[in-house]
Amino acid sequence: MANALAGVLGVAVQDVDVADADGDQESRDWEAAVLCTYHGLRGDLAFSIDVYAQEFVADQPAESEVAAVLAKAAGTTVLFPADEAPPSAYWAVTPEGMLTRARLEPSDDEPPVFTVTAVEAPVPELPGAVVERFAEIVREQRPETPVADAFLASVTEFPLDGSLVVWERVIRQMESGWAPSGWYPADLYRERLEARDALAERAGELPAVVAARLGEVLRELDAIFVAGTEDDPDGSLRGRHAGWWWYRRPVPAPWDTP
Repeated sequence: MANALAGVLGVAVQDVDVADADGDQESRDWEAAVLCTYHGLRGDLAFSIDVYAQEFVADQPAESEVAAVLAKAAGTTVLFPADEAPPSAYWAVTPEGMLTRARLEPSDDEPPVFTVTAVEAPVPELPGAVVERFAEIVREQRPETPVADAFLASVTEFPLDGSLVVWERVIRQMESGWAPSGWYPADLYRERLEARDALAERAGELPAVVAARLGEVLRELDAIFVAGTEDDPDGSLRGRHAGWWWYRRPVPAPWDTP
């Protein structure tokens, strides 16, 4: 552990203090460049590891990089928390460097038993985990929406719902190739099209000047949407109002992506 941390953080091995959380804390070198504290867990996880690098440590790599180094050094899969809101959202990195989503669930026992209930790609060390996509993670993703933000900031006296932000979000994720997950649930995509319906309905309720400005914004966003989609004459995702956007389909459809 000390060797691996020293390598990824660019410090000498003797400058890494590794200790059991349940052990003697008074004998620790609290001035060490890197402090690593571990304690045993029950279930699919053997240990929880907390790593702290002092501010003067020049190399401060991302958690994913540290996890990958530890996985290779330990010869086993390492989990680290994802950025999304669900507390069960984690990433798993294997000794070979394969990175995939993982859902970690604690039991109600005390101490809890930790189970990795699902992963997005098979992990040899986690044979009991179901392999599936994590739709709840995609729902939590919040790409930047500069066009919507600028428009909404300019019309504060005419508050709108979140439909414009939602519409730009799906467009930005389409532009990015549906990053970071690489796919998009069909039901969530339908909800985004329904947000575009709401914008069409709302436009008629706005003052003429605001409605005209909203029209300009929608033309800008719609052009990007059109560029990333193809004709879908059958309207396979047809909604209640069936605006023209329901007759276009992403290429390729992100819910069909393996």
